[in-house]
Amino acid sequence: MPILVAPQAVLRQKTRLVRPEDMGELRTIIPRMFAAMYQAPGIGLAAPQVGLGMRFAIVDVSDKDEARNPLVLINPEVIAETDDMAVREEGCLSLPNQYAEVVRPEAVRVRYQDMDGKVQELEADDLLATCLQHEIDHLEGILFVDHLSALKRNMIMRRLAKEQRQKH
Repeated sequence: MPILVAPQAVLRQKTRLVRPEDMGELRTIIPRMFAAMYQAPGIGLAAPQVGLGMRFAIVDVSDKDEARNPLVLINPEVIAETDDMAVREEGCLSLPNQYAEVVRPEAVRVRYQDMDGKVQELEADDLLATCLQHEIDHLEGILFVDHLSALKRNMIMRRLAKEQRQKH
């Protein structure tokens, strides 16, 4: 399953809510998304990154040496966040080899549905909080570089475009 690289238009589009009739398709797609994410390797992948305009993402921040802890988040939303901010270096499978420090709330509470349609809530801090915010941003058409100054964002996007040209 190919992971789309910016500036693909679908990465900038807001996704639609997942509906019950979409679940059959998700059951087929999600295992393929996990395989692509682990192979990349990455810790999160949102539907737009594989060309889908639906509101779901997968996350697994477990260390390679730990047992996997895959999370599937359907129609996720941040329902609470701390006032305390944290700075963490972020990268993105849709912006390969590009990294920058991003400031985000240190901890969040996220509400989502699981694969059985049950509503769940998850409190997260540290890397998981950053990853969840990053993936939910994707569902709104926002990339991590959008949290940077225009100068930094333009530098990263130019560098990415140059690397992509050299690959082809």
